[in-house]
Amino acid sequence: MHRKRVMPKNNSPVAKLAFKFVLTIGIVNLFADMTYEGARSITGPFLESLGASALTVGVIAGGGELLGYVLRSVAGYVADKTRKYWLVIIAGYVINMLAVPALALAGNWPLAAALMIAERTGRGIRKPAVDAMLSYAGKSIGRGWVFGLNEGLDQAGATFGPLIIALALYKREGYQVGFGVLLVPALLCLAILAIARLSYPEPHKLEEGSTELLETKGFPRAFWIYVTAGALIAAGFADFSLISFHFKKIGNVSDTEVALFYAAAMGAGAVTNLVFGRLFDRLGFSIAAVAFLAGAIFAPFAFLGQFWLVLTGMILWGIGMGAQNSLLKAMLSSVIPAAKRSTGFGLFYTAFGVAWFIGSAAMGFLYDRSIATLIVFSMVCQLAALPVLLWGNAQTGKPHKR
Repeated sequence: MHRKRVMPKNNSPVAKLAFKFVLTIGIVNLFADMTYEGARSITGPFLESLGASALTVGVIAGGGELLGYVLRSVAGYVADKTRKYWLVIIAGYVINMLAVPALALAGNWPLAAALMIAERTGRGIRKPAVDAMLSYAGKSIGRGWVFGLNEGLDQAGATFGPLIIALALYKREGYQVGFGVLLVPALLCLAILAIARLSYPEPHKLEEGSTELLETKGFPRAFWIYVTAGALIAAGFADFSLISFHFKKIGNVSDTEVALFYAAAMGAGAVTNLVFGRLFDRLGFSIAAVAFLAGAIFAPFAFLGQFWLVLTGMILWGIGMGAQNSLLKAMLSSVIPAAKRSTGFGLFYTAFGVAWFIGSAAMGFLYDRSIATLIVFSMVCQLAALPVLLWGNAQTGKPHKR
């Protein structure tokens, strides 16, 4: 039976405070993404300029990403166990932010690699606890809107960061100056984070009707179903590095057009985060299904099409990315007990990251043999996640044993 969705009331004092908290953290993440996404747009060429091989670049990028995802389950558990959420978050952001401008001082690729891995490590440490804190605001202003607003600001930073680096390179300032400039958004991120810590010392109290975190045992069935669905989506979702590699190899897409396609994908993701996040609180699972279905069919457009079809594929890719970053987390937060939110998000991220790594390796292998097979693999994995998500949605609201 379809359950009528009840919209949260947004005019209570707690709701107003919750919105301010989400907006503040969103601005923190705007500057954070501006910093590390700006750096990530040139880390490949930077490592090559320091003498690293293609294999080395691949191992550093893939290994660092995997390590960051695996650490999330550990960091989430530690945050819930110690209840030192802000300490974990601040430590993660400090490592995450300061490793980036430090690349300006790296004179060899091993040092640069260590700093890149440190950046991913810092992000892995702070991510589960941040998402847990944000989830507490969802009961009063809507889970979809909470993650949609945060990820929309996040995505804006991810768009502006690479543009800052592009401007520095356009003026022939070099990689070191580009990394050095990113110290500014890094320090702004940490300054606003300090304000958030002083202004909102106990974010769990933003969850209306809750003044303390009650201990629970385990996770409900719906959580593990959503984790499985997330892993299927991750396995079939091609990384942009593979897509851009394809553009470069076929030679009919210029570097400017690659940047245009990426910007279009980021814009589509931002719209998905904001608009679909808001609609999720009104329409529920149906809007999430539409977003994930759109993301599942990007591959034939991106890998087989000409300019306009490729652009369409990248917009669909961006919608899928936005759905992962906002709608999937909104669904998860509805089934994870408040006292175990950091642990739950950490476990989800680890499963997602491992599946992403395995899927990326599989698609890289398939690319050299058959692009058509790669497309089928991508679509089948993601489409298979839809009935699993539907199953998980049917399980929500069922009692959870304590």
